[in-house]
Amino acid sequence: MTTLACSQCQTTLTCNVDNINACWCNELPAILPLNDSTTSCLCKECTLAKINQFLATLYTQPLKEQLTFAKRFHSNANLIENLDYEMQNGYMVFSRWFFLKRGTCCKNNCKNCPFS
Repeated sequence: MTTLACSQCQTTLTCNVDNINACWCNELPAILPLNDSTTSCLCKECTLAKINQFLATLYTQPLKEQLTFAKRFHSNANLIENLDYEMQNGYMVFSRWFFLKRGTCCKNNCKNCPFS
């Protein structure tokens, strides 16, 4: 285990460099493109913020392109707070990303549905 500081917020975090498969960051989907700015260690909150920032640019693309990108993450049933959903007044509110991964509309007029 190595102790590091998040390169964004300077929060102390531990990195399991000896067993990268045991690291918390492997719980998150590999959404971000690999480049110099994504290879530095970030805390979970900063990583999720960076993922959501990337997804916000994806959401400006045509729906077909959004669905094509999200399709490869369809099998990831592990829901992640602040990525797939957020809690609002004790209720789970699914994100646009969640619906894109699912790939279909349930016709329930959901708040963040990209298909409406």
